[in-house]
Amino acid sequence: MTIPFLKIRSKPGQKGLVTTPQQREKLTVWVVEDFPYIFDQILQWLSRRQLLLLIGSLLLLFIPLITARPPIWQQGLLALIVLLLGRVIIQMEEDKPNRKTSEYLHLLLVLLSVFTSLRYFYYRTRYTLNFEGWLNIVFCLLLYGAEFYAIATLFLAYFQTLKIKERQAVSLENIPQEEWFRVDIYIPTYNEDIEIVRKTTLGAVAIDYPADKKSVYVLDDGRKYPERREKLRQMCEELGCELLTRNNNDHAKAGNINTAFHNTKGDLVLILDCDHIPAKRLLKETVGFFFNPKVSFVQTPHWFYNPDPFERNLLTEGRIPVGNELFYKVLQKGNDFWNAAFFCGSAAVIRKKHVLEIGGIATETVTEDCHTAFRLHSLGYESVYYDKIMVAGLAPEKFSAYIGQQVRWARGMAQILRLENPLFNRKVRLSLPQRLCYTSATAHFFFGFPRLMYAIAPTLFLLFGINSVKGLGFETLCYALPHVILSMQTNHIPYKHVRFSFWNEIFEFALSFQAGIVTLLALINPKLGSFNVTDKGMNVTKRSFDFDSVKYLVLVTVVATAALLTVPLWLWLRPEDSQAVIVNVFWSIFNLILLMAACLVAFEQPQLRRSHRMPRKLKAVIHTPHHRWRGETVNISESGVQILLNTVPNIPDEIRVEIEGDYGHKCLVRGRVMREVAMGEQVRLYVDFINLTRTQQDDLVLVIYSDVNEWYSQRRSETDHPLESLKFIATSIRRVFREFRPAKETKVRQKIQTAVQLYWDYWKNYSVSATITEIGTHDLRLELDGRQISNLDIMQDTKPIVSLLVTQESNNLKDISFLAQVQTIEPVDSGSVNSIAIELSFPKSMEEQQQLKIRQLLYSLD
Repeated sequence: MTIPFLKIRSKPGQKGLVTTPQQREKLTVWVVEDFPYIFDQILQWLSRRQLLLLIGSLLLLFIPLITARPPIWQQGLLALIVLLLGRVIIQMEEDKPNRKTSEYLHLLLVLLSVFTSLRYFYYRTRYTLNFEGWLNIVFCLLLYGAEFYAIATLFLAYFQTLKIKERQAVSLENIPQEEWFRVDIYIPTYNEDIEIVRKTTLGAVAIDYPADKKSVYVLDDGRKYPERREKLRQMCEELGCELLTRNNNDHAKAGNINTAFHNTKGDLVLILDCDHIPAKRLLKETVGFFFNPKVSFVQTPHWFYNPDPFERNLLTEGRIPVGNELFYKVLQKGNDFWNAAFFCGSAAVIRKKHVLEIGGIATETVTEDCHTAFRLHSLGYESVYYDKIMVAGLAPEKFSAYIGQQVRWARGMAQILRLENPLFNRKVRLSLPQRLCYTSATAHFFFGFPRLMYAIAPTLFLLFGINSVKGLGFETLCYALPHVILSMQTNHIPYKHVRFSFWNEIFEFALSFQAGIVTLLALINPKLGSFNVTDKGMNVTKRSFDFDSVKYLVLVTVVATAALLTVPLWLWLRPEDSQAVIVNVFWSIFNLILLMAACLVAFEQPQLRRSHRMPRKLKAVIHTPHHRWRGETVNISESGVQILLNTVPNIPDEIRVEIEGDYGHKCLVRGRVMREVAMGEQVRLYVDFINLTRTQQDDLVLVIYSDVNEWYSQRRSETDHPLESLKFIATSIRRVFREFRPAKETKVRQKIQTAVQLYWDYWKNYSVSATITEIGTHDLRLELDGRQISNLDIMQDTKPIVSLLVTQESNNLKDISFLAQVQTIEPVDSGSVNSIAIELSFPKSMEEQQQLKIRQLLYSLD
C-alpha cells in the first residue's frame, strides 16, 4: 500500500527530499488540527486514572516494537522510513512555522525520537555489550555509561522544550507612580577596570525610572586595591551614585550582595555584573511582573557585544549562534513554562523580601544564582523569564578566561546536584516538572566524560583492538543512525536559530577535560573550589596558541590521527572485521574534524580594532561649517562608526558627527574620515572618533548601549543546515591561518577651487600661481601650469618645504599663509598637456602652530 504523503519528489534547485506543498499542507492540518480534535473528543470523557491506564496500555503495546530484532535489511528499511518521515515533518514545519504548528510537530518528532532512541538503547543493551576480556569490559561499560547519560539528558532536554513560554511586559502605565516599587540597583565589582564599571554605572543611572524610586549602588569588594577604590569613589560622586564596601570578602559576590541587602531600603533589587550595561527601559519592562506577590525574580537574557573565543578564534564572523543563545532563547523559555526559570546572577530583578526568607543569596556553591533560584522555587515562589535583551556585556576575550568561567559554572551545578539532589530530595516543595528541569541543568555539565569516550572508543579499537561495541557493523548503524539523526531533526524545530549542528560538540570537546575533572571532584567533595572572577576587557594583540588549555585534547587528536594509519593493516590481516573497521574509520574522521576545530579555539586571533563594533542602525548627521548630511549608521563602537549616506558629500577629512539613540539621546563628536566607499548612489564613510572629552565619551556610551529599543541579536534569521554547518567547521583550519589585512586608509578631502601663491626658497624673489583642488587637515593637492616651474626635477627629488599664501579674495577672510612639504608631483589628465598636480602634507613638527590656520581656511571654504 502506498502512503500518499510519503511520495517523495524534488523541486528544481531545491536540496533534499520533499513532498508537494499541497500534500504537506493537508498533512499539517490533519496533524495539528484534526488529529488533536479527535483525541480531545474521545479523551474528554476519561478520568485522570483512566487516562493514565490508557497511556500505560499504549506503552505496553510499544514494547514489542522496541525489542524486536528483524533482519538487517528490514531494520535498514525501517530506519530509512523513520528518517524520511522526520524530514517530511521538518519540511511541514518550515512551510508553516507558526507557534502552534511548531509545537505539535515538535511533539510528534519527540515521540518518534524517543521510540528510535529506546529501540537503539535496547539493541545496545541486549546485543552489543562486550564482556570478553577485562579491557573490553572496562571500556564497554564506560562507553555504555556515556551513551546512557547522553540519552537521559536528551530526554530531559525534550521535556524542557515541550512548551515554550513567550511573555509580554506588564505595563506600569495604569498603575499610580506612588505605588511603584522602590528599586535598588547593585553593581558588584572586585578588581575590574574602572572604565568597565563606569559604563555600567552610567547605564544604571540613565535607566528610565522615577528618581525617588531608584538608587544606584556600586558594591566594591576590592579591598586589596586602595587606589582603585578611591577612583571608584570619585566616579560614584561624579555620576550620582553610592559606593558600598565591606571589611571582608566572605562568600565573594554572594556575600557582597547579602551585605548590601542590609544597607539599602529598596523593595526590589536589580543586579548587574559590572560589565553588563543596562538599556534604559529595563526596569519599566520588568518591574510590572512583581505586582504578582508570588513572583520572586524576573530574569532577562545575558548578551555579549564582543565575540567570545569560539567566534573570534574560529572566525565565524557572526554566522554561528553563540553558546548562551541556546540557553536564553530556548531552554529558559521552556523552564519558564514549568515555573523553573533560573536566576542567572545578573540582568535580573529580585524581590529582596523573598530572598531574605531563604537567608540571602546562596553561598554554599559557586553558582550562587541557580542555587538561590532553587531555594526560592522550593518555597513555592514563582519566577519569570522575560526574553528581551536589555543588557550588553563583555564575554571573556581569551580562551583560558572562557574556560575558567565555564569550569566555575560546571563545578557549581555539580555542587547543587550533589548537595540538593533536586530529583529525589523530599525536603523541598518542587513539582515534578521543576525537579526534572533542575536535574537537567545540574547534570548538563557532566558532558566531559561522554564526549571523551566518543573520541577514544574508535581509536582504542584501531590501535589496540579494544572493542567497546561487540559486533559493531552495518546492523549497529541501522539502529544508531535513526537515533542520532532523528534527535537532530527533533531539536531542529526549537533550536534551528540558536544552535547549529555539530557546534555544540565542538564546545563540549574544547572543555571536556576541564569540565570532566571539576564535576567529578565536586561530586566527591562539593566543598572543593572557590569563586573566581572572570577576567574581562583584555586585548589580544597577536596570534598565539594556548597549548596549556588544550594539551590533553591535542594528545587525543594526535592519537586519533595515528589510529587511521592502522587501517591498511586491519583490512589485510583481519578482513573478517572489515565492517567494524569501516565504521570506526568514519567515526574517527568525524571526531577528528570536531577535535581539530576544538583545538583551534585555543589559537588566539588578534583583535585589530581598538573597541568592538556592533551593527546598530542609528540616525547620524555629518556637520561641516556650511552643510550637513543625514545618514544612518551601519555599525558603531566607542572608537568609530560606519555611516551610510544616500549622496556623495564634499567633506574634509575631519568632521563633526551627531549620533542619536533609539529614544533620542544624542552625542556630538569629532571624527576623522578614514575611507569613503561609493556604492552606486550611496556612499559609506568610515569614521574614527578623535579627541573625545570625558562628557563625549559618556554620551557615546549612553547612545550605544543604553538608548536601545532592541538589540540586533534579539531575532536571529539564520537557520541551521547540518551539512553546511559541518562544511564550515571542516574549513576552520583554512580560515584561522589566513593573514589579517587591515583596511587601507584612503584620502578623503574637501574638493574646492581656491587660488593660492606658491613660494619656494629656491626661487628667491618670485612665486607661482596655483589652485587648491582638494584639502584636508593633514594634506592638500595643488594643480598648476608646470611651465611656471623651471626646476621641477629638483623639487621632485628634494621634496622641499614650501610656503603657501591664500589671499583674502580667495577665502573671504584675511590672508592665510602656511608651510607644506612636497610629497609627489604628477601630470594631470586634463585638456592642457602642461598641467601638473603637487601633493603636499603639513609638517607634523609644525602641527600645533598651523592647525588653527588650516581649520580657519577649511571653515571659510564652501
